[in-house]
Amino acid sequence: MTETTNSYRPRRVSPPGGTLLDLLEERGMAQNELAGRTGLTPKTINEIIKAKAPITPDTALKLERSLGVPAEFWLVREQHYQEWMARGRAEAEQADAVEWLRRLPVKDLVDAGLIERSRSRVDQVGELLRFFGVASPAAWNDLYERPQAAFRRSSAFTSDVGATAAWLRLGELQSQSIKGGNYSASRFRAALKTAATLTRRPLPEVTEALRRSCAAAGVAVAVIPALKGCRASGVARWLSPTRALIQLSDGPGTTEQLWFTFFHEAGHILLHGKKLVFLDGGGGETSEEHEADRFARASLNGD
Repeated sequence: MTETTNSYRPRRVSPPGGTLLDLLEERGMAQNELAGRTGLTPKTINEIIKAKAPITPDTALKLERSLGVPAEFWLVREQHYQEWMARGRAEAEQADAVEWLRRLPVKDLVDAGLIERSRSRVDQVGELLRFFGVASPAAWNDLYERPQAAFRRSSAFTSDVGATAAWLRLGELQSQSIKGGNYSASRFRAALKTAATLTRRPLPEVTEALRRSCAAAGVAVAVIPALKGCRASGVARWLSPTRALIQLSDGPGTTEQLWFTFFHEAGHILLHGKKLVFLDGGGGETSEEHEADRFARASLNGD
């Protein structure tokens, strides 16, 4: 479930320059006089009043000394104004990005309680950006869409890009709660030998034990419910140079199939480069996929 924070967001925030102008008029002080008292140029004072220049910490201190109004007051007013302006720009960008929503499984994520149902499509864009942990659809494209074109997988494998991206993100989020050490190939091989003794039992029954042993070797294991449109059975990728992720789809499949997928992805981690991402849906045609298949069969046969 998502957590929401109720916070008041005013429809408009006036610039601190407006407050400065009101104060000058109240005291009968001309802008040129304030410039002389602060050591700032008349142009700078005028630009602050017209919200064309920000109040910096140095300027805030000069206003404090010249007008007796604490520097903190000016800096807080400037911060609130700049934040309001930034949110306005972000909302304008989100309004241009509503078409992005068509590519994502919004309803499925809402129904699963993973994001909030928003009143407007613009707000929904913001929800999706927060879910994926990106600042813009362009950043989402760089992190989730573009890499999918380079994923090592069967040429016959087809999947909805948005649904697959959401599934991958869920694996990232789950992996954040899995604590462990740095990657060690020897410890990971030992964990796999232990895992091979558990393969007669359904994977869900031993997931926690498997997760602990692999995490100690620097490999997070995430089991994520299948999403409509995502046909991936598993993925192997590196979250950092010292931490890998094996992500499995908790969808239809026999115990044997799930275990085979686990060892297949483990083979990618042990045998192939850290810069590659292997998204698998069965029927791999690359040399790496064939090698991972052989590794999985050998592991399951106790070789």
